[in-house]
Amino acid sequence: MKPDLQAQPSARKPLFRRVAVIGLGLIGGSLALAAKRSGLVGEVLAADRSDEELALGVELGVIDGYGTVSEIVAGADLVVIAVPVRATVAVLQALQPHLAPTAILTDVGSTKGSFVKAVQEVFGDLGPRVIPGHPIAGSEKSGVRAARGDLFEDHKVILTPPDNVDEAALEQLARLWTACGATVLTMEVNRHDEVLAATSHLPHLIAFSLVDTLAGEDQNMEIFRYAAGGFRDFTRIAASDPVMWHDIFLSNREAVLRVIDHFTEDLAGLRQAIEAQDGAALLRVFTRARAARNHFSKMLSGQAYVTDMSQKPVRFRLQPGGSINGDIRVPGDKSISHRSIMLGALAEGVTEVDGFLEGEDSLATLQAFRDMGVTIEGPDDGHVRIHGVGMGGLQAPRGPLYLGNSGTAMRLFSGLLAAQPFDSELTGDDSLSRRPMNRVADPLRAMGAVIDTAEGGRPPLKIRGGRKLSGIHYDMPVASAQVKSCLLLAGLYAEGMTSVHEPAPTRDHTERMLEGFGYHVHRDAATASVIGGGKLTAGHIDVPADISSAAFFLVAASIAEGSDLTLRHVGMNPTRTGVINILKMMGADIEVSNEREIGGEPVADLRVRSAQLSGIDIPEEQVPLAIDEFPVLFIAAACAEGRTVLRGAEELRVKESDRIQVMADGLRAVGVETTVTPDGIIIDGGQAIAGGEVDSHGDHRIAMSFAVASLCATGEIVVNDCANVATSFPGFVELATCTGIRIQSEEGE
Repeated sequence: MKPDLQAQPSARKPLFRRVAVIGLGLIGGSLALAAKRSGLVGEVLAADRSDEELALGVELGVIDGYGTVSEIVAGADLVVIAVPVRATVAVLQALQPHLAPTAILTDVGSTKGSFVKAVQEVFGDLGPRVIPGHPIAGSEKSGVRAARGDLFEDHKVILTPPDNVDEAALEQLARLWTACGATVLTMEVNRHDEVLAATSHLPHLIAFSLVDTLAGEDQNMEIFRYAAGGFRDFTRIAASDPVMWHDIFLSNREAVLRVIDHFTEDLAGLRQAIEAQDGAALLRVFTRARAARNHFSKMLSGQAYVTDMSQKPVRFRLQPGGSINGDIRVPGDKSISHRSIMLGALAEGVTEVDGFLEGEDSLATLQAFRDMGVTIEGPDDGHVRIHGVGMGGLQAPRGPLYLGNSGTAMRLFSGLLAAQPFDSELTGDDSLSRRPMNRVADPLRAMGAVIDTAEGGRPPLKIRGGRKLSGIHYDMPVASAQVKSCLLLAGLYAEGMTSVHEPAPTRDHTERMLEGFGYHVHRDAATASVIGGGKLTAGHIDVPADISSAAFFLVAASIAEGSDLTLRHVGMNPTRTGVINILKMMGADIEVSNEREIGGEPVADLRVRSAQLSGIDIPEEQVPLAIDEFPVLFIAAACAEGRTVLRGAEELRVKESDRIQVMADGLRAVGVETTVTPDGIIIDGGQAIAGGEVDSHGDHRIAMSFAVASLCATGEIVVNDCANVATSFPGFVELATCTGIRIQSEEGE
């Protein structure tokens, strides 16, 4: 006998009064059980072809009751379709007359385009409360007995809402999935089907095919008896439900065929390489695949810049006081690491790089060139080997190039790709997607490039290939090394001369490295010029320690009593030493020794000891030389005696955050008042730094600056949103701890 279908009174108002699940298999049953355990639903009813499964579902406590489709849908405020995808139309026809206008309709199928078409066929259109869904979770087991209330924990659920979605309904459904332990993402329908065809459907197809092929071989018992663990792990998915996968492949036919064609073409290339004993081709594929797998595994582990996936928020908890002592070397210079990959990839021959910064920004640049056919070995403890393809050797990437949080990479890539024979698209994380790109797109267009941006000149950047560029002279309205470098890289491919005039000196790593690769750069005071059509020759690059990373410890040792710290092999490029110049003007005790030049870049060792700093008017000519270091210089100013005034620093407002305002807000949170001006800030030193809670707005330099501030604080400082520190300074927390900063990194919820 069926249990009573009437809802029982709830002690509190639930998120959904009645949830109707149609199809009580593994996914439908697990969702029913997880929803019940969440406490957010009044009751869960189910319909299924098997009365035995429904009765078992009640017996196991998976559902509260069952009935026909019409019976359970009537009065339901959430309806979940969990049947094989090719049965969807029949189910929709059965429920359509009974679905309340206020009910949310969703599904759990692996293909979303087929669900949308089915809804349109039955209902005529996709209403605002129809929200297709797909939990990325499963098991080889099937049936309600396999249902697990924890199946979705630490897994993703992709929702593909229509453009006219009811936002309240979307939030309501997302809350339920979140309560079931899942991380909810949203995606466009076609993109979902393309991604799943590559990451789920093709691997299943290969597993089914491989097992079927080997089962037909002679001595097949011996093959399976002696198969290694890797074979068993991979072919495990061939034990999945054949009917379900039959439906998936036919429903997602076009996307699956596209990815099969790509795979078949690549597999044929491997076969040809083996037949021809082409070890270089095999090494290129295997190296690229291994590196890509490691790169994306690290991305998806919740570190660094993938903030819209499974990443948990990170906060710094800092105890006051301490002194800074030791002998350290900070990670390699990020700007030089980026450029070493770019120019090494375009060079003829093999470029060896030591000291490469293994942060997420630099790794994103490295992966992007692998995606364009460049073989890159490493990084291995800072060593990278780049097999250059020459100026014309880049290949079209199969999809967008994802550059994480790196504005440097996106701006430099735009110049590099503007003259390639193929189309390309540059994307980034949420933070990068808010940053202006017209400052490079406009002059590139003047050279003949075709570049489309999102609203407000923001990413993604879509670059049309096959365009002939012409050299131009460009007077930069605002000093920017990224804009200058972008145009010089585009100038390598342009007809004639490309020259860039800067209103104030900016870092010249691009010019120095081009010369190191044998490409002449003419420099006439504030103007740098290149003539297109040359070539780059591979060499060796030893990346100096990043002065921007060293800056945090320079300030820390200056403001903390009893400090004595040595920093080794620090890059001393004269276009980057503004932070040292400004600190010395403020009275810092910084000793420079062992000065030398390596690979065209000056380096030195720095010894810094605590000193009483004094406020100054920062000379405007020093501003471009310290543009990235100002957040921590603001901390130095707060700890100094007297007033510090910064002018001419508008560039700080368009970094990863508006660094002037965000630093002012953070200082206010710990008791330090400042005066913000359109192009700078005024800080009266000597105010006590109290404990407090600071929002870094996801800006790594803000987060690290307030870690330094804790040395002079009177109470605990908590800095939120610190995950992006890994983009520029991997190992910061460990190095800060060993030198004396009392810091703990915590993951939030």
